[in-house]
Amino acid sequence: MKISKQGTIGLVIDIQDKIYPAMDAKEAFLKKSLMLIQGLQILNIPIITTQQYTKGLGETLAEIKNAIPEFSPLDKRDFSCCGDASVAEIFLSAGKKNIIICGVESHVCVQQTALDLKAADLNPIIIVDAVASRYESDKQLAMERFRYEGVMMASAESILFELTGSSLAPEFKDISKLVR
Repeated sequence: MKISKQGTIGLVIDIQDKIYPAMDAKEAFLKKSLMLIQGLQILNIPIITTQQYTKGLGETLAEIKNAIPEFSPLDKRDFSCCGDASVAEIFLSAGKKNIIICGVESHVCVQQTALDLKAADLNPIIIVDAVASRYESDKQLAMERFRYEGVMMASAESILFELTGSSLAPEFKDISKLVR
């Protein structure tokens, strides 16, 4: 199934001050997450951000906040972004079937969100190089679970070019520069 930008929304899960420092390969993860966020904006794809228990885990990283104009995160307490009815309603009311996901942690909030989205007959797409866990083994187990559950996975670069669709697209040059 090919992903089109018209039916797509981005979701940035819990990339927060007190969680990020503990992530495995955090610099590469942040770089790919920022590339994905900037690419989605070039393609005019809306982006939703969440924060897990902001009071305890802090704000979204400044780099992520600064990359998203009109940044307005949704605070949540459930691990799944779909656990809070207001967050789930945003996905359903947006009329977008494809949810491109980056964030932390792969095996907790990202995984539970993806499974709930799939159960709601939506199409979660995990951006493998833009998700992280404290331990590589936990991330790998999450990827195995996604395969088992039939959750689509892609890289940041591959999904951005898939959404662009053609070298004739007006966004192609900007996306090409971004992924270099």
